[in-house]
Amino acid sequence: MIMKNIEQKCRELLIQEGIDINSEIDFDVNSKVHILSFEYIIESFMQASDESQQVFLAALQKAVDAKNMGVDNFFESMGQLLLMTHLSSKIEV
Repeated sequence: MIMKNIEQKCRELLIQEGIDINSEIDFDVNSKVHILSFEYIIESFMQASDESQQVFLAALQKAVDAKNMGVDNFFESMGQLLLMTHLSSKIEV
């Protein structure tokens, strides 16, 4: 139940700011383009612990409050983190 509350709050923050949740960010990793939407990034972080979800929401709120490029920079950073985590889990040592 908490997850849906926090996820909904994230969505509402974006809607209040007139930001399209379907906005996408392109990441070039070794000449391969990965496209992540804001929605995908939110949904991915909502699979984390309750505490991590709270931190994500608080950081998103700060990014919204920062105006200008705050939200774009936030989602770019979160997307990079997701990609690094995903790609590092595929590396065999």
